[in-house]
Amino acid sequence: MILWEEESLNDREKIFEFLYDFNPDVAERTDNIIDDKVENLLEQPLMGVQRDGVRGRLLIIPEVSMMVSYWVEGSIIRIMRILHQKQKFPTD
Repeated sequence: MILWEEESLNDREKIFEFLYDFNPDVAERTDNIIDDKVENLLEQPLMGVQRDGVRGRLLIIPEVSMMVSYWVEGSIIRIMRILHQKQKFPTD
């Protein structure tokens, strides 16, 4: 089961709104790619990388230059944040 934390939903909404102002089709495609890649975690929950100073794992989505921070808790995958690759993830 995938659980989207509030902060990750806020990130996703901000990304969509930012892109929508420039190109609604790109905004929709980007959101679909993020959703599809996150859904892949159900089959391969450890596919994300671990980085020093970042809790959990990072799923890198090069097609849209995004990173998804997530935690695996048994059969539950918690999506914590979604940020552009050039942004710095919080270390808390």
